[in-house]
Amino acid sequence: MTLDQLRAFVTVAQHGHVTRAARALNLTQSAVSAAVAALESRHGTQLFHRVGRGIQLTAEGELFLGEALAVLNRAEAAERALTELSGLKRGTLKLWASHTIAAYWLPPFLHRFRLRHPGIHLDLRLGNTSEVAQAVAGCNADMGFVEGHIADPTLVAEKVGEDDMVLAVGAHHPWSGANVPDLTTLAEFDWILRERGSGTRQVMEQALAELGLAGAALKIGLELPSNEAVCAAVALGAGATVISRLVAAPRVALGDLAILGPALSRRHFCALRTGARRRGRAEEALLELIREG
Repeated sequence: MTLDQLRAFVTVAQHGHVTRAARALNLTQSAVSAAVAALESRHGTQLFHRVGRGIQLTAEGELFLGEALAVLNRAEAAERALTELSGLKRGTLKLWASHTIAAYWLPPFLHRFRLRHPGIHLDLRLGNTSEVAQAVAGCNADMGFVEGHIADPTLVAEKVGEDDMVLAVGAHHPWSGANVPDLTTLAEFDWILRERGSGTRQVMEQALAELGLAGAALKIGLELPSNEAVCAAVALGAGATVISRLVAAPRVALGDLAILGPALSRRHFCALRTGARRRGRAEEALLELIREG
């Protein structure tokens, strides 16, 4: 079993088609088919069902896919570790970040990192807080950035920034320009929320609970998968939300949103890594740049 065979198997599984997998790997279709066939023949196991012009994983293939991905991820990590011996002259830093951090907080730091270390390719993926934690725990990322609480004991979190959470309504809402309404009024609001699993949703529910409004008492108007969608709905008058001041600021400047009263709470941004591995030099360089502010 070789890494090339594993790579061919994983790419075929991800694309569900040998031709598209071959194109992604820049190989011939026959070379990819031969690599998969060699795996199946050597171990006497059928990994794919051939269905028409496409293919589907067998039950055995589904089980093997997770193992193959883990091996390839570890091989990539080993290659990056060797690359770092060249003094940050080349290599890849694989990052995952939650939506708020990736869109509003992290980009200036990544820009400065790129200027200092132009040979390091930055591979940034987005997810909610839970998805980022899973990516780091599964060795699919060198480092993750989240704003929610992470309970996984295998992960180490380091505070790297902070942000205020504010109560926001549309600029034409009756309460626009007022302080935070009383509990009775809050209970009557239609609330526009991020999806469960997001750090924003987690912190919002905590902030409202501290005001005396438990999650079960919320009148949920909409649950949306991004901060931009939440802000757009609130600006149109669909309801109120608790959201990052960083996220709300552009809409407030445009006159679409209004913030009610002072910040409800402050949350921390954290860098995540697995406790089982040390930080690489590229990760340390990015964190050092962030600490500089």
